[in-house]
Amino acid sequence: MKFFLDSAHVHEIEHALTMWHFDGVTTNPRHVQVSGKPFMTAIKEIAALFSGTDKSVSVEVNPYHDEADAMVTEGLKLAALSPNFVIKLPATEAGFKAVALLKEQGVRANLTLCFSAMQALQAMRMGAYFVSPFIGWKESNAEEIRTMVEEIVAIRDNFGFETEVLVAAVRNGRQIADAAVAGADIVTAGFAVYKDAFDHPYTDVGLGKFQSFWDQTAYE
Repeated sequence: MKFFLDSAHVHEIEHALTMWHFDGVTTNPRHVQVSGKPFMTAIKEIAALFSGTDKSVSVEVNPYHDEADAMVTEGLKLAALSPNFVIKLPATEAGFKAVALLKEQGVRANLTLCFSAMQALQAMRMGAYFVSPFIGWKESNAEEIRTMVEEIVAIRDNFGFETEVLVAAVRNGRQIADAAVAGADIVTAGFAVYKDAFDHPYTDVGLGKFQSFWDQTAYE
């Protein structure tokens, strides 16, 4: 399974790449705003971190576009900035159409804000490179999430679609593990989510005990 970082903070991305060997990045308007930088500045700085690699960076078009042509125009502009960029499009009628139009021009798309297996199926039919089911939002509203991911993976495998399933809006390590069990190709989550998931209090307790034993043992 691939791990992507959901962030627009350069220092977080650098850490994820060097320490965790992460496979890519996803961004969105909120992350860019939190970075405190203009949109174009932020994504160009991120692009520089991935130059010369085959790792991907998902960059979102203006989410208020309601016409496929407008999404395609902006998507082409963004894709021209870096070969690593994958264009994020919303799961709307115009977004689905834009996926197909961009694919015709050799531009990869990530169909985001996906909340059902049916939306994912249409994304795959239209040629999405990634489809991003959002699970955290659904679980917060007491909706079951594991079955949705399993269904999306099964649909992809049943019909031989090439789309990768990128589970997004992940809130904790349990959701990461569930996505892996369901057969998702990728998860994307925030820096703090991974930090918490990689740690465990029992590990800290064990390290304390082992250190005590180590300190009381002759080395030679």
